[in-house]
Order: sequence, then C-alpha cells, then structure tokens
Amino acid sequence: MRRTRLALALLALAGPVEARTLHVKPGPRAAEAAQEALIAARPGDTVAFAPGTFRFTTGLSLDVSGVTLRGAGEGKTILDFSGQRGSGEGLLITGSNVLVTGFTMRDTKGDGIKSKGSDRISFTDLTVEWTGGPKPTNGAYGVYPVSSTNILIDRVTVRGASDAGIYVGQSKHIVVRNSRAEYNVAGIEIENSHHADVHDNLVTKNAGGILVFDLPNLPQMGGHSTRLFRNRVIANDTPNFAAPGNIVAEVPTGTGIMVMANRNVHVFDNEVDGNGSAAFMVIAYSKPFESPGYNPLPRDVVIRNNRVGRNGFQPAFPGGAELALALGGVLPPGLWDGVEAWTSAGARVSEPVHVHFVDVPAVSLNLGTAGRSPGEGRPTPVEPPQVPPPAEPPAVILPPDQPGLR
Repeated sequence: MRRTRLALALLALAGPVEARTLHVKPGPRAAEAAQEALIAARPGDTVAFAPGTFRFTTGLSLDVSGVTLRGAGEGKTILDFSGQRGSGEGLLITGSNVLVTGFTMRDTKGDGIKSKGSDRISFTDLTVEWTGGPKPTNGAYGVYPVSSTNILIDRVTVRGASDAGIYVGQSKHIVVRNSRAEYNVAGIEIENSHHADVHDNLVTKNAGGILVFDLPNLPQMGGHSTRLFRNRVIANDTPNFAAPGNIVAEVPTGTGIMVMANRNVHVFDNEVDGNGSAAFMVIAYSKPFESPGYNPLPRDVVIRNNRVGRNGFQPAFPGGAELALALGGVLPPGLWDGVEAWTSAGARVSEPVHVHFVDVPAVSLNLGTAGRSPGEGRPTPVEPPQVPPPAEPPAVILPPDQPGLR
C-alpha cells in the first residue's frame, strides 16, 4: 500500500505526460505497426502515417480519446483495403476528442470510417472511395459517425458508397461542410439526428443528393432542427445501386433533396439543378412499423430562396412519368406526398403537416394516409399553410476545443 501511494505521488509530481508522435511507414509490417500504434496511443498523441500506400487485410480500431490520426495528405497517404478479409469497416473509432485527417482510404469491404459513441469527433481533409465504380458490393457508408455528439465533417470527399457517402445517424450537434459526395446511392444523409448544419457542399452524380430521414425502431428517434444551405445539388443521375431491402434502395434516381418523417427542416440558398425526379421531395415514412412514439410524418419543413434549375424531367418513382405527362411533361420543383395520417394499432392517427414551399412551385399528391403508392396520387398545387413558417433553428456551434475546427 505504501509503495502504491508513493508511486501515485511521484506521478503527480511528474505532471502531465508529454504528447508523442507515433510514426507509421509503408512496408511489409505496416498493417501490424498501424494497429500497434493505435493501441499504444495515449491522450494527446498523434499517429502519423507517412506518404505511400499501406495495404491492409483487416480493419483498424481506436478506442483511446484525445488522439489525432494524420496522414501526409489526400492522395499522398493511401490506406488500401482491397485485400481486406471479412466485411468490417476500415477504421472504427470509439474514443472521443479525435481528429482523423489527411489521407485517402480505398476499397473497404464494409464502411470506410465509422465512429460510435464519440464526443468531439472530427473528419477533415479525407477521401474515402471505392475505385471499381458504383456497385452494390461496395461498403455502405464512407464517413459514418453514429450515436455521437459534436461532429465535424469538413473537406471530405466520398465516392461509391452503396448507401450514403457521408452519413450521420442518431447523433447531435453536427456540421457537414465544404465536402463532396459523388457516385454514391445517397450523397449526404442526416438520419434520426438533432441539430445539424449541412452547408457549402457539392453533391453530384449520386442517385439521391441530400436526405434528411427519421426511421422507426432505433434508439434515437424524432429527428429535428436541420439546416441545409449553400449546397450545390447538381445532376444526381447515377442509377440507384443499393442492395434490395435497404431503405435507400427506394430513393428515386434523380432526387435532389428529400425530407422524410423529420421535423423543423429548413432548406435555403442552395443551387438545385439537373435532378430528373425532383428538386425537393417531402414525404412520409410509408412502411408498417411498431415503434411507440415514432411519427412518420414530415413536419414544419421550409423550402425557400433556392436557385432552382431544370429538374423533374425524368421522374423515376412509380407513377412519376404519368404524373409528369399530366403536368405538361415536367414536374414542378417541389413534390409533397400529401400524407397527413398513418395507421397505428389499427387506428387512424392524423396530424397537421406544415410544408412551406415559400417561393417555389410545388404539387401535393394528396395520398392522405401513409402506405399508398405515388401512382394513386391526385396532384394539386400545394397551398400555403395557414400558419407562418417556424423559426429557423439556431446555427450549430461546436465546442471551441473541437479538434480540427478552423
């Protein structure tokens, strides 16, 4: 006992441990050396990957907080997982206060970079890609923070994800900015999350551009307070290549921005052009569910002051071609399914749905109850709600000590 007390006293006198840089270089043992460095890292340390190509057969993991993973730059440090065995992610992070920056990750069998249960997690100056082009066998997500708080995704490029390139799920206080998503099923997806700012991104050549969803049967539901602004959502025309049964497999090719079953979503000052199905789609979750407290309706959605080009010229959802023909050959920029009720325990439940297409033409399909096919719609122009638009959510302010924050 006396020795233990003496050791603790000496540690206290020694003060904080000096931060270290653990260097990892390419070579035959690079994979082992990388994981050894991630295990040996202490709070404050940097794991630095040298320039070159690192080849991995298994995924990496980090469970220590306060660590920086840094490469020599995108295209200079390449983490190649084309020989990966199994279907796990390339990198799994469960620590907090972590910065991941400065490298390219390629061809993971599962997700690219995933964080779970992290606070103050930042992804900057990264590329995650599948080099064989869009395929359902590609990993689902490129950059994938889930059940996390205070998330920064900045200057990130993702190509080829079979679900969403940049995906944030069941999280709070999120900033996605200055990034590029292309040739994914969904470019950027915010799902079951609270308080997100998605801005100044280029989202192009995906099946669907930006999705804001809320789904049932998840630990965190009731997504709300998302702002989408100053994004370029251009020519999302890659055929949907998601695996059957995946929720994003139902996103029509050519969707610009889609809001489903989420609340207080504000879409403004975006450029939306060249999306064949629709510029903006606002819809209810349409599948049966057993999830107490879940609301499948979109509520308090505001779409205003966007720069809208030619969209809706090739709708890829059921009944879309017939609907476009009935409306003169091209759909208007805004499309709302007109669902204001759903069935729960055999009873019909309804709620006013306030969708504010402030300055853009839009039609309602007047489907009424969730679960009906768009082909059953009776389109009419969307009338302005009788209530004023809700206040725009406040800007997301990340903590001043957020790693990588500029």
